[in-house]
Formats: sequence, structure tokens, C-alpha cells
Amino acid sequence: MTEQRIENMIVVGGGPAGYTAALYAARAELEPLVVEGFAWGGQLQNTTDVENYPGYPEGIMGPAMMGEFRAQAERFGTRFITDDATELRLADGEINTVVVGGEEHRAKSVVLAMGAEPKRLGIPGEQELQGMGVSTCGVCDGAFFKDQEVVVIGGGDSAMEDSIFVSKFASKLTIVHRRDEFRASKIMQDRAREQDNIEFMTPYAPTEFIAGDDGKIAKVAMENTQTGEKKEIEVGGAFVAIGHTPLSNLVEGQVDLDDEGYVVCKEPSTQTKLSGVFAVGDLVDHTYRQAITASGSGCKGALDAEWYLRDTPPSI
Repeated sequence: MTEQRIENMIVVGGGPAGYTAALYAARAELEPLVVEGFAWGGQLQNTTDVENYPGYPEGIMGPAMMGEFRAQAERFGTRFITDDATELRLADGEINTVVVGGEEHRAKSVVLAMGAEPKRLGIPGEQELQGMGVSTCGVCDGAFFKDQEVVVIGGGDSAMEDSIFVSKFASKLTIVHRRDEFRASKIMQDRAREQDNIEFMTPYAPTEFIAGDDGKIAKVAMENTQTGEKKEIEVGGAFVAIGHTPLSNLVEGQVDLDDEGYVVCKEPSTQTKLSGVFAVGDLVDHTYRQAITASGSGCKGALDAEWYLRDTPPSI
């Protein structure tokens, strides 16, 4: 990993997409280097039970699953840098440079797998009760709240989708939004309103998630954004559904991004506008944002990079 060495592939990011890309590349004897980040494992490092990933019939803790992904990639020769990339200098069909701290790493191909992070409310109790009743993924965690009263916070399509899914399990679900109007499409609003156990609370904003004696969430403190009226409601769970931020700042101005900052690929491939530069996982995914879809995307990225290196590698 000296400055003179030119890697076949560098994967930037250490979540399901990045580790799967590394696994496929390593088995293809490409000896990938993964700049996995200081907080390796992605969003699953903040997830408790994962019950919807095939191959784990009893479920598995998110950090444990990421440890197994990483170990499997390492088994076939993947190398890791457990630190954050600080700069990317990407090229079209030429050698790319990934900077970690003050050290430069050069590569014939790069797989971008930096992921996305959920937007936060920034209120007391949000971080402390993550995994203790506070969630950012209704599809992931909804089944854990069977016959409980829950809230979903947000006003867009994601909030409506989460609400419709979680309402299958919850006894009562309240959608909380700071305005009377919703950003969600009319059809998604209508679908949510059709559910007998979904109610709407507007214009209210949560101000605190409050734990009970067992350390799990017990109440949500609310404030009316127009009148200032304050109230608390008892809940067994709270879902924050106010969107995601793709972690694309390092590649802004180098590859194409859409209006929300997600990397644009030449579908159905994972290639960006730059030959030899590929993007996978939640960095490109507006819609699904699941560990399994990220993994599938990582597989595609590795295969695309392998074929690129086979057929049209950059000259050194």
C-alpha cells in the first residue's frame, strides 16, 4: 500500500454494499483495498436485531452481521484501511487517487459505497434511544412493535410508506408533522388515511423522546408549532422518517449527482459518467435502502469493475 503501488480496485465505504463488492472482487483475485471508514459497518452498526436478511433464520445483531460480512471479504484477500477517505481525485478511464489522511492510494478502478445517513431531528433522547424504541427504518423494525402504539415523524412519501407498513403491526399509529400540509404525494396520503389505525397529528413537532424505567422509549413530548401548546403522548416506538442524506460530498463536481445528492449511474450498470468509477448501495438508492438491496448493488459494482478491468483497463 505504498504510494507507488497501483491497486486494481479501491472500495470507498464499509457497509453491506462495500463489503459485498470487496468479497466479489477478492474472489476474482483482484486484491481489493477497502477504505472502510472509522465508523465501519454503515447504518447497521446502529441497528439491533436484523430479522429480514436471508441466511439468518434466528436473526442477528446489525454489528455482528457487518463483522461477518467483513470477515468473509477478508478471507479471500481483501485489505482494509479503517479510516475515512479525505479526498477523491477521480479520472475518466485513467488512474484514480484516494487520499486517506496524508497518504495517497492509486487505483485502476474505484467503487463508491459511502452510503447515506438518515436525517435527524436533533432533539433530546433521539440518539440515546436509538435501538431502544427509536428507529429510522419502518420496514426494518416495524415488526418489533406488534400491538403497540407508535408514532411516525415526517410529512413526505417516506413517512407515509413507513406508516402504512408499520400499521400492519401497531395497534395505533400517529403520523406527526410540523405543518398542516404534507409533502407526500396525494396517493400516498390517501393510502395512509385509509388505514383504520392511523391518525394524524398536525401541526406538531416532537421536542423530546422520553425513556421509561426500562430504558426504552415511553413518551414523546410535542409542541404545537402554531400555538406553542405542549403535550406528551405515550408510545412504544417512534420512527423518524424525514429523509436521508447521501454521503456524496467527496465526489461532488466529479460525477453526476441528482437534485438530492445521490450519484447517478448509467443504469442498469453501476458505472458513473467516468469509466472505471462505479457507485453502489444507498449512495445511489432513493427507494429501497435495505441491507440486501445494498449488497446486491455491491455485487453489481464489483462485476462491472471486473469487466472494465478485463476489457478496457487504463494504461499505466
